[in-house]
Amino acid sequence: MKNSEIILKYGCNPHQKSARIYIKDNTMPFKILNGTPGYINFMDALNSWQLVKELKQITGLPAAASFKHVSPAGAAVGVHLSDALKKSYFVEDIQLSPVATAYARARGADRMSSFGDWAAISDIVDLSTATILSRSVSDGIIAPGYTDEALQLLRKKKKGNYCIMEMDWNYNPKEIETREIYGITFEQKRNDIILKDELLNNIVTNNKNITNDARRDLLISMVTLKYTQSNSVCFVLDGQVIGVGAGQQSRVHCTRLAASKADIWYLRQHPAVLELPFKDGIPRAERDNVIDQYLRDDITSMEMKEWTKVLKKIPNRLTKEEKVSWLSNLAEVSLGSDAFFPFRDNIDRAAQSGVKYIVQPGGSLRDDIVLEACNEYDMVMACSSLRLFHH
Repeated sequence: MKNSEIILKYGCNPHQKSARIYIKDNTMPFKILNGTPGYINFMDALNSWQLVKELKQITGLPAAASFKHVSPAGAAVGVHLSDALKKSYFVEDIQLSPVATAYARARGADRMSSFGDWAAISDIVDLSTATILSRSVSDGIIAPGYTDEALQLLRKKKKGNYCIMEMDWNYNPKEIETREIYGITFEQKRNDIILKDELLNNIVTNNKNITNDARRDLLISMVTLKYTQSNSVCFVLDGQVIGVGAGQQSRVHCTRLAASKADIWYLRQHPAVLELPFKDGIPRAERDNVIDQYLRDDITSMEMKEWTKVLKKIPNRLTKEEKVSWLSNLAEVSLGSDAFFPFRDNIDRAAQSGVKYIVQPGGSLRDDIVLEACNEYDMVMACSSLRLFHH
């Protein structure tokens, strides 16, 4: 390995044997402290690092992201966690630092998708954060540094093969970026737009009352979208992503996907879920699987039969009416969209999952219909005039 080049075992797939990453006219802006990151690991690491660095710069708070396949499963800043969320995220026994809180929130957004994630942390990783990671199925981490205790603990993970990268906070890439597809080189100016609070000033709805927390959450949604495979829609509440709909060809499918993840996130906090009688020693990943099955409407008898292996007793399922009643309390959610809404169906679906605040570029032929829908639900919508496609 040179300072400017890293030879990889393979590329995206094992049969793509000839693979490397390199930097021209410079040295790599990171150090590999442990493990052997692969092609996709590096893609996740460098995308997720940009996200958490920008969140830190915008909010001034520690930020974290949980990445899978070059899109965030979750992202968050380090604001206070409720006791219910601590239990839902399996961190109620850890003395959480602000940095650890940010990662607990990021991983807690979509725990099923975060299985085997790449973690990104904007601040020095402390023992509290490393403890969460040590209990989680995760491939690697990128951060500006680590305490000695945290590094010692993380180096034990995955039989000593856990990937740990230390990133140079001060690194800034060149303005022009290139990529190659099918032998053709593409070149463009890097998307270095700074997402500022002023982007939320063009409020077009009748309701123009937007809280400071909502402004923060809308900015979090925009930064997350900036590093999410498009099309994409992002739901945020209380400083953390609670649902991402990524890589869908239809805008409404993005919204439905993000909303369904937000619903599951909120249902995980239902007392019936928090009190599921797991047997002692059941791994957190298996608990997440059972919780997902418990909340699904289409669970099979074979899946329920497997519950006897992990639960002390088979619990009563939540009825449809109980779910609807619980979800009716989900409110004050912020939604960001990386491009305009072509139809009002996005707004109708978002309203069902507690969305109150929206930021989107605007510019659709049906902007008036979308605006009318927002006014019907008494939502606050800002048009940023900024598209955030990421491919």
